[in-house]
Amino acid sequence: MKLITNQTGLKGIIEVPGDKSISHRSIMFGALAEGKTRIHHFLEAEDCLSTIDVFQKLGVKIERLDSEVVVHGVGGFQGLKRPMSDLYVGNSGTTIRLLMGILAGASFDAVLTGDDSIQKRPMNRVSKPLEQMGARIETKDNAGFAPVRLHGGNQLSSIHYEMPVASAQVKSAILFAALQADGETVIHEKEKTRNHTEEMIRLFGGEIHEEGLTVRLSGNQRFTGQEVLVPGDISSAAFFIALGLLVPDSSVCLTNVGLNPTRTGILDVVEAMGGKLTKEASTFSGTIQVETSNLQGMTIEGALIPRLIDELPIIALLATQAEGETIIRDAEELKVKETNRIDAVAKELAKMGADITPTEDGLIIRGKTPLHGAKVTSYGDHRIGMMLQIAALLVKEGEVELEKAEAVAVSYPNFFEVIKSLIG
Repeated sequence: MKLITNQTGLKGIIEVPGDKSISHRSIMFGALAEGKTRIHHFLEAEDCLSTIDVFQKLGVKIERLDSEVVVHGVGGFQGLKRPMSDLYVGNSGTTIRLLMGILAGASFDAVLTGDDSIQKRPMNRVSKPLEQMGARIETKDNAGFAPVRLHGGNQLSSIHYEMPVASAQVKSAILFAALQADGETVIHEKEKTRNHTEEMIRLFGGEIHEEGLTVRLSGNQRFTGQEVLVPGDISSAAFFIALGLLVPDSSVCLTNVGLNPTRTGILDVVEAMGGKLTKEASTFSGTIQVETSNLQGMTIEGALIPRLIDELPIIALLATQAEGETIIRDAEELKVKETNRIDAVAKELAKMGADITPTEDGLIIRGKTPLHGAKVTSYGDHRIGMMLQIAALLVKEGEVELEKAEAVAVSYPNFFEVIKSLIG
């Protein structure tokens, strides 16, 4: 696919699609609740549709209407039905990992699998704590990869667990299993990660306690169906934040963007880099306005990383156009996303002329490098594909041809159309 290049003066107001993490979880909690859950601004993208499909196979009635998704809850974990086939999650790491926790205490066996990318992503980081709780789990060749078989009929026990990695998916899987266990489960995080699961537990009528890096949850709780308004996904907004900052003479307004503090690391980085960014926030969403800016390089590391892990590819692009050097550290998790994002970002931006060096846990990027045309690939990773389109907008000479552009539909089906709408 040939990407749009050589742009100036891009202006517009954009409502980005619903938050992917919250869309997934709203289906999951709606399925486990008593009564109906109505979900507004649900993300109609491939990953979230995989979650709907999986829960339908587990016996949950889910209706996709024009403006909402309606989930008819089965009244608890034991209301789920044995699937008649393997549960295929497509490209969705959130679906497979959280589903491992949800089915850890099921009365039936289930096999979870996904596409080629999913079958290369580590699942033992989830299976190990679940096995400590009493789950019986087999991975492919016992190597920690999908397909994953969960054996039914286990009584789960609460645990105290020290998280070896900063991962909201692992934490969430444990929390779903803990809801089926007797007693109180205590999780100690390495760094604070996004707390959408914790917020959903409260929204659906449950009780959970957070104090610093410690989360406490008691089992055998019941949930009640809710009205859920999904805010815009800040990970999707990030690409238009970068567009507004980098494309000459541009100004972009983003509305109804989720502003959960565990997700807003990119806004802190943009402000630290000197970007012209203003925001008007309500409780968990708000409006973000950005304008073309002169950015400064910086070091991004430590506790900030979990708050922007999905935004690091587009932050790397920002760094290529900033003054001075930007160093990204402590981001080993990028290696186990849809692709090895450290290597993918470095390789593809280097093809376009960026001065960028991958390291064991991040990137070193030297700024103010003009970008040129090249043949690039998304590696089947939606965030790499979108980042490369924003990079292409800065190209003055040559064409940019993107392989595997279809991967963008995983989280933002009409992304390229929105880019076109800002032109002129």
